[in-house]
Amino acid sequence: MVKHILVWKLKPELSDSEKAAAKAKAKAELEALVGVVPGLICLNVITDPIPSSTGDMLLYSELESKEALAGYQVHPAHVAAASFVSSVVCDRSCADFEC
Repeated sequence: MVKHILVWKLKPELSDSEKAAAKAKAKAELEALVGVVPGLICLNVITDPIPSSTGDMLLYSELESKEALAGYQVHPAHVAAASFVSSVVCDRSCADFEC
């Protein structure tokens, strides 16, 4: 099993209402990938991290294997969702690991 974790910072020029809308859209689009992308076991987007967090939004997902992660990265549904997320974030951190 592979865990894929991302932490994003939203663009500072976005208004509070734009940030809220971006978080909601990212959550809906990314969580909808479960059952669509082969090998994607679960995916959760956290849009309200506690104040000690350094990111505005994070993604936690589990995939069956490194090969499933590679397929997820190029799957058209993921590419579309990731394209939207990329348009509203200014920083991204990633951690992938096998367990």
